[in-house]
Amino acid sequence: MSDTQAHTESHADEPHAVPLWLLVGVFGLLLVLTVVTVGAWMVDLGSLNIPVAIGIAVVKASFVALYFMHLRWDSPFNGAVLIFAMVFVALFISFSLIDTSQYQGNVKEAGPPPAEIEGLEKLAE
Repeated sequence: MSDTQAHTESHADEPHAVPLWLLVGVFGLLLVLTVVTVGAWMVDLGSLNIPVAIGIAVVKASFVALYFMHLRWDSPFNGAVLIFAMVFVALFISFSLIDTSQYQGNVKEAGPPPAEIEGLEKLAE
């Protein structure tokens, strides 16, 4: 079988209709995950706050890309590349945020930003 013949039989170039129930289901799942994101923000998970928030964001972005951007019906390689790319971006952001606990004490000791201090006009003079 030639490459052209194999490509034509893969049906990747043909349009496809996504059932409305599937799109509504994915939309509902995204709404539930948004509520979970807000719930995770309200609960103090300690050092897990950032990884949990990033994990939820990666899952939501994956569903949007796979179903609303139709990557689920594209070549599996393209979907896998997108998911792995999002996981690595989340991993890199998580690693860059690891040191936030190192300077958090300094931020709390500094007090409110100057805009919240009464008499800001005096500082501007």
